[in-house]
Order: sequence, then C-alpha cells, then structure tokens
Amino acid sequence: MMNSKTITIIATAMMVAAGCARTDLTDAIGVDVTADENREYSYTDKKAGYWYGTTHQETTEWWSGWNMAKKRILADYALGTISDGKAERLNRRDVTGCIVYPDRLERTWKGTQETFRLLDNVPVVHIGLKTSADSVFCIPDMQHIAAAEMTAEGLFLTPYEARDMRILLTTASGSAPSAYEAGIKAGSDSEGFILTYGTPEECISLAEMFRKESGRLIAERKARINSLITEYNPIRSNLPELDRSLNWITVTMDELITEQQGKGIYAGLPWFNEYWGRDMFISMPGACLVTGQFDVAKQILKDFATLQDTDPSSETYGRIPNRANLEGILYNTTDGTPRFVAQALELAEYSGDTDFLKDIYPAIKTSIEASIANYTDSKGYLTHADADTWMDVKRNGIPGSPRGDRANDIQALWHDQLTAGSRIASIMGDEESAKKWEAAAQKLAENFENDFCCKEGSYIYDHLNSDGTPDLQFRPNQLYCFDLVKDEEFKQRVTRRSWEELVYPWGVASLAQWDKQFHPQHENWHYYHKDDAYHNGTIWLWNNGMAMQRMIEYGQKEAAWELFKNMNRQALHEGAVGSLSENADAHPREGKDWVKRSGTFLQAWSNAEHLRVWYQYFLGIRPDLLNGRIVIDPHIPSEITCLEASVKVGNGTLDYRYADGKVRVSLKDCDAELVVSDPAAQQSFPILDGVSFCMPDPLDSYPCFATYHEPALTY
Repeated sequence: MMNSKTITIIATAMMVAAGCARTDLTDAIGVDVTADENREYSYTDKKAGYWYGTTHQETTEWWSGWNMAKKRILADYALGTISDGKAERLNRRDVTGCIVYPDRLERTWKGTQETFRLLDNVPVVHIGLKTSADSVFCIPDMQHIAAAEMTAEGLFLTPYEARDMRILLTTASGSAPSAYEAGIKAGSDSEGFILTYGTPEECISLAEMFRKESGRLIAERKARINSLITEYNPIRSNLPELDRSLNWITVTMDELITEQQGKGIYAGLPWFNEYWGRDMFISMPGACLVTGQFDVAKQILKDFATLQDTDPSSETYGRIPNRANLEGILYNTTDGTPRFVAQALELAEYSGDTDFLKDIYPAIKTSIEASIANYTDSKGYLTHADADTWMDVKRNGIPGSPRGDRANDIQALWHDQLTAGSRIASIMGDEESAKKWEAAAQKLAENFENDFCCKEGSYIYDHLNSDGTPDLQFRPNQLYCFDLVKDEEFKQRVTRRSWEELVYPWGVASLAQWDKQFHPQHENWHYYHKDDAYHNGTIWLWNNGMAMQRMIEYGQKEAAWELFKNMNRQALHEGAVGSLSENADAHPREGKDWVKRSGTFLQAWSNAEHLRVWYQYFLGIRPDLLNGRIVIDPHIPSEITCLEASVKVGNGTLDYRYADGKVRVSLKDCDAELVVSDPAAQQSFPILDGVSFCMPDPLDSYPCFATYHEPALTY
C-alpha cells in the first residue's frame, strides 16, 4: 500500500513527464499579436519555398510573400466575404484576433476565421477559411505576376521571375471557383483556398493531392514540428517565458534547415534563402547537434563536401564554398572551410558515429594540405584577403572592415581545423597526416600568444597587417582565440574588457564605440550607406553566444543570463515571431531606450548560437562519445529554481533534472560515462567581479556624421 508521501512523489513525476511530452505544444505556445505590434512571421516548406509576411499589414515590402527557389513568385493575397450580395474585404488591421503558431497563422474577424499554413516538402500554400458568409473570394497581389488565365481548375498565374512555371489559385475543397475581380470566388463550403506551384499539370496534380490528403499532410507537419520541442528538446522550468522562447527559437531555427540544393541551412529570411558555408557551420551545433538531428548534419557535410574547389590551379583550391545557390558557387571566405572540418569532429563526438567521416575525409585532407602548401606563412599563420573573414562586406569593391592578411579568429579556426583534422586522420588510420597536422597546430599556437596578445592593454590584436604590424581596433573576434592563449589571467582580463566595451544589453557590437570608425546605428541613410556600418559598430547577435560562453567559463553566469533573457524577450515580443534578428543598432535612436533590429529578421546563426550556449554552457552538456563520456558542467542562473530537459546523444537520450541546486542526469540507450560537476564547487574569478554591460557613451563627434545627405542615400 502506498503512503501519502509516495503518492505525492508519483504525482509529481507524472506532472514532470506530462510537461516534457505534451502532444499539443505547438498549440500551447502560440503568440497573440496585436495590430499595433504587426509582427513579421515566416514559414518554409523544408524544400525550396518559404513565405514571409506581416500579421496585420495590408501593403507589402519587396521581400514579402511566397518565394520559390530564390524566385519571388507571389507578393500577397487579399480575402473577402460576400453575404446577401454585399462584398466585404477582410482588412487585416481589423482582425479581432491574430495568433502565430509554429505550424500556422490564424486571423479572426467577426464571422470569419483564416488559417494560413505551408506544408512539408510540397509547394502548396493553404489558406483555410471558416465563415458564416454566403461565399468567399481571394485576390492575388499581381506585382510579381506577368499573366493570369482563368480556367475550370482555377486561376493560373505566371510569375515574372519564373515564366516557365505557374501558380494555381483554386479552392481547398475542390468546389468550382469562378472569376471575381482579379481573383476567384467560391461558396462558403469551399473551405478556403490553396495555391500550388509547378507546371500547369503539376499544379493541378498538387491541388488534387491536397484535397485527398490534406488531413494527413497537415497532421504530419504539425507532428514533426511538435516533436522538435516535445521529443528532441523538451524543456520545462519554473520560468514559462524561458520555456516558450526556447521552444520558439528551436522551431524557427529548424525551418531554415531545407533541401534547396542538397541538404543545408538557409542563412536567414527574408532574403538569405541560400546556403552560406560560414553561416551554415557556425549554425550547425545549435541547429543540428544540440537538437539531436545528427543524420541531417551528416548529410549537410556530405553534400557540401561535393562542392569543394578541387582545382589545384585555383586561387581558392581546397575551400568549401562560402555561398552555394542556384545561380552558382562562390569560395570567397577563409573561415567556412575550417568550420566544416571542426563540425565533422563535433558531430562525431555527439553521435558517436565515425562511418560518415569516410565519405568526407578526402575533402578534409585536401582542405588542410592545400592551406599548408599555398596559404600559410613562415610562422604557420593562415593568410587571406581583406574581406575573406565573416566581416566580409564590400562596397564598390572596397572592403568595409579590411582584416588582411592574418585575422585573429582565422588563426583560431585554422588551429581548430588542424587539431580536428589530426583527430579525424587518426580515426581514418592516416597517422602520417595526423602527426603532420598536429605539428602545424603546435607551431601556430607557439607563435600566436607572442604576436597577437597585448598583455598590457588586455586585448588580442584583431589582425596582423601584411607588413606584420598589429591592428589596434577593438573587436569581438578576440573572444574566439582563447584556445591559442595559455595565460589564464590575461584571458580573464580580455573577457572583462570585451564585455564592458562591446557587449550592450541588446548584443555584441562589432567595434568599440570609442573608435572614430564607429557607426552608432546600422541604418542611418541620411549620413552613410548601411554597409559602412555593417561591421563597424553594428550589433551582431551571433557573437552573443561566444560572449556568454566566455563569461560563463569565468564564473559570470548571472551577467550572461541577463543578455540571454533579453534575447528571449526579442523572440517572444519583438520583431519576427519566435526569431532572433541578424543585427541591431549599437546605440538607441533619439528618445528611445532600446535599439532597433536590422538585417535579416530570422538569422540562422543568431538562433543557433543562442541554443548552443544554452545547452553547452548554461546546462553544460558536452558529449564526447569518441572518448566514451558525456561531460555535464552546469551553470544554472539563480532565477531558475527547477528545470527538466532531455537531449539526444548518440542513439540515446540524456534526461536532465535540476532542483535544490543539484543536477541529476540519467542516460538511456547510450553507453557512455557521465562526468557531472558540482555547481556548488565551481571556481571563482575575482578579476571579473562587478563586471557590467557596455552602455552608450558616444564621442562628441564621429566622422560618419560629417555629411548630411538630402535626399537620403539609397542602395
């Protein structure tokens, strides 16, 4: 017989299990949006199509609407009802309710509800309608349409950018549509409308397929999205806002994992719907590894390996592409290739699988050997052009933030490439290469601290110029170089100085505000072109991940947590629903106490780095299955008093529980040693005591404000 204490424990366990395995979490985390907020939203079909819109806006931006394989095919549509012969257009500003869910958007007017969704792996847009009206109509925005033809099947549209293809606007139920103004109308039993894309025959076939299988298609998409946050990455804590934001960021991160040109990760929406090697491999840990999508990561690595520059006479021989899109391939970056190699090893550490390495090892070996032979100097540094780092913008052919020819973060990545490559070579049985690459890594490390570290100034030079002189600008790239520096006290001082001079409450600036080249806002067109500010002051949210990581490593989890919370607030309450933006201003506009977001509104590496630092550093979960262990080194902020989570590791699942200041973990279906640190026994670092955010403190004048342009500059 169970006593009352036993019953209480069992009931609590059942509540915990229910919290981490809810089958309807996509419904539970919907975000209500008001007309005044008018937020962006996005959905992809996980192949080559996406829709990007705003919840209440009637007019469109140039990037709005349906995009298929990098072609803008439809800007928008308008809906309306007809009752007793009276037509009424459904104005989005007049909705009585608008909720954005991970799998759909719902707008409600008096008597009518719209449900908008995309489907997985098929070019179909579903605009479901429930109404008390007699009939409904749908009118497409024609700004991207070259021609329209009404047929028995519905309205065929020919996009300007894809004239050999068609869009079919027809009814969801299959009831007969009729022409109405520039669109179609149907009875209220039509269940709304669908848009399909392809050849005319494919459009008709897709419409027929949807009508027969819509229930399954809708349910499968919802179940897939739901599994990301109930099976692969469930979380439940005492902070509902934390749970919801992580769920949303996980979902929007996943929508960028597509199959447009092989498997890959879009760099961002609404205009970077293509694969950037640098962005992709920065994003991979947060997008695929901490989320347990190891097979996806393997396929991305394999697909990108086939795109390597294998021409020995090429200036970019050995590189993995910086950008791969349907128009061509560019190799104009140094950092994508080292990250490709490093991610191959990290994937093996997470999955415990090394078989996939056989497929990509030739690409790994070529990449390292080509760099050693062609692109390294006498000290072992990897050389590169001015704009061949992540700070890559050029305007009129001139780099906006030249970092040639030996940037500090490139040296750190080159070191990662050599050490990861050496480890992989050993796994492949290529001991000769393993020893050679390890020796090259040691040579690089032996020189770096002496050449790059300004001990008296507590910073790491951003880069060495081609003449060997150091660049003195203060940038966040130094935070990526700590594996090349042995002096622990110096690294702590660099961390503090970087936080207090670059890390605002809204993110990490690309240049210190005391620098004359600093641009306080990203877009200030009356004074300068936005590209001049892009890497010269503008906030880049992806750098938040490393900034928080360094703070956590040096005992400053509470300071890191404040930045983390601010990003969670953005995802839930600002900008694109559930997403983190690419950029933000460094200084607020006049009269504002917070900054304006900019760049892409859903950026892969911003989302991914947020997820990575949560799992690897706040929760402290770092698998190393190649050595048969999983290290758990938690740094749980004081605001979190209880938490349950689970993550996929290898072929199994790691269950994680935190309560009463203690972490308890268990492992299912995976053979590994669990090495758990005691949160109460963590080291203190007095050098960082009292550290604070950087706050706007502009100079009296900046050269960027020397000239006022009227009218404002344009692209």
